[in-house]
Amino acid sequence: MQTTICFDFGNTRLKYAVFKNAELKDVVVMDNAEEETILSIIQQHKPDKSILSSVIHHNILVEEILQHNTKFHKLNHTSKLPFSIPVGKPETVGADRLAICAAAVHLYPNSHNLAIGLGTCITYNFINKFHEFLGGSISPGMHMRFKAMNQHTALLPLIEAEHNFPLIGYDTKTNLLSGVLLGMAKEIDGIIDAYNEKYDNFNVLITGGDMAFFVSHIKNKIFADPYLIFKGLYAISEYNN
Repeated sequence: MQTTICFDFGNTRLKYAVFKNAELKDVVVMDNAEEETILSIIQQHKPDKSILSSVIHHNILVEEILQHNTKFHKLNHTSKLPFSIPVGKPETVGADRLAICAAAVHLYPNSHNLAIGLGTCITYNFINKFHEFLGGSISPGMHMRFKAMNQHTALLPLIEAEHNFPLIGYDTKTNLLSGVLLGMAKEIDGIIDAYNEKYDNFNVLITGGDMAFFVSHIKNKIFADPYLIFKGLYAISEYNN
């Protein structure tokens, strides 16, 4: 049985997933991405392959460790991908978006797919049925919106997201919750509706660390999977090895 570790270094969280053959076995949030941490993960899981998706300035020695101990691939615009990128500057597309697109193509080939990532930012990623990543859009994520209202006002507090809140807020906290969470849900539905006007039939896939706060508020049909990025990373790892 072959073990593959997929690392996802995001702006908010550092995580890795363990695959045994093609089966996802575990997802772990990392405290840091220092050399000793990576070595400990390798010692624990003894992976045959590894892949790294990073949108931060990480310790470059991490790549050397993975290269030395595993069959390693760093995801970037030069990677072999199950789709093409006919856009002006493919080198500017984030590794996380590439992974989400790869998962969409892997799960729903020969279909139009809109893959939405709910993390530090919301990313909308459209891949047509010809496996072409056409681009999409990026907007502020949930925590960024909460922080912006706190940092750019004198009195609004910084709050944490909650699942239960009213449509009509009755105090400052519930007003902020309704504005951010329902506002984002309506934005997502609105973007999906806009794509519906252009494309007759497509799948909508939603993933990301903040996904659970929104799926019940989105009216359009969606496929929600919190581990979509890892499934895409595994598919890309196999594609490049």
